[in-house]
Amino acid sequence: MQGMQDEHLTSSQAGVWADRAARMHRDLFACYMNEDTGIFDQWYPRTENRPDDNFYYWWQAHVLDVLVDAWERSGDPELPAQIGRFCRSLEKYNGGTFKHNYYDDMEWTALALLRAYDAFGDPWYKEKTLELWLDIQTAWNEHCGGGMAWKKDQLDYKNTPANAPAAILAARLFRRFGDEADLAWAMRIYDWNKAHLVDPSTGFVWDGVNRLGDGRIDKDWKFTYCQGVFIGAGVELYLCTGEAGYMEDARRTAQACFDVLADPDSGLLPDEGIDDTGLFKGILIRYLMELLRFDPAVPRVRSIILANAERLWQAGMQPSPLLCGPGWDAPPQLPVQLSVQLSGLMLLEAAAALERVRDQP
Repeated sequence: MQGMQDEHLTSSQAGVWADRAARMHRDLFACYMNEDTGIFDQWYPRTENRPDDNFYYWWQAHVLDVLVDAWERSGDPELPAQIGRFCRSLEKYNGGTFKHNYYDDMEWTALALLRAYDAFGDPWYKEKTLELWLDIQTAWNEHCGGGMAWKKDQLDYKNTPANAPAAILAARLFRRFGDEADLAWAMRIYDWNKAHLVDPSTGFVWDGVNRLGDGRIDKDWKFTYCQGVFIGAGVELYLCTGEAGYMEDARRTAQACFDVLADPDSGLLPDEGIDDTGLFKGILIRYLMELLRFDPAVPRVRSIILANAERLWQAGMQPSPLLCGPGWDAPPQLPVQLSVQLSGLMLLEAAAALERVRDQP
């Protein structure tokens, strides 16, 4: 770690975070891209024949998201073609379709494809997004008083991971294409999520209800991810409607998240482990950035993001290749999972985006 500490520069220096994000992006590609499949491996170094290996489809949606992040940061002319190849490889690897048993996985893929459409204007991305959205709508049913099911073979389990991203998607589709039905979907999904899975006294977001068929809310599952997606849904609905209550909800949940999950002294976000939870902090950071984008004065958000980025850079990185662990205050232990690496890269991209805004004339 000495080499990383020696080259440490503070976030007050122009271009530093952009350079760091670019380096981590290059190392992500070098370490995880599988030329045979066209998508990204689960581990670096690659491990063969692990009995616990799965095809984590939704992680690949976040690969697409960080590729679009890199395009927005750099305008690298090679990225549009790389992104197009990656998307078609993912569709092929998933059996010739983007559809899936898990509704939340499809929602993440649709959100990422919509960002690619916004970036490049290729109608193929729009077509695939809308195909997914039609299938996602079948998640709504009246178990638990409504809401979107988590997966097709467990329709009576409802959770924030299946509802808040669906509300984000529906709201963004309304903003892009103007279909009032999409806005109605976004509001209905959001209202269910808020009524059933948000603590009315604090704004903290619970994970799900009826997972075991007992009607119980998993209030002990306290994840950064759930806070992030509910914040994102509130911001999107505010942009759609101009109703201040949505933004107030987002601000309130952000502060509840910090109060419950961040270290009270340093602001460091928790180590949530590997596998799916390895992605959770990165998703929170992405939607905190959306909140900050439209409410630059929101308390603590900017400082929390930069404090975590500084801590990761100083204490949590392996320098060559740039790798991080699930805790942003300690270097990783090999092998490193893709989910964990994606979260760290999302954090560096967020710091780079804050740097760009600060340096604008």
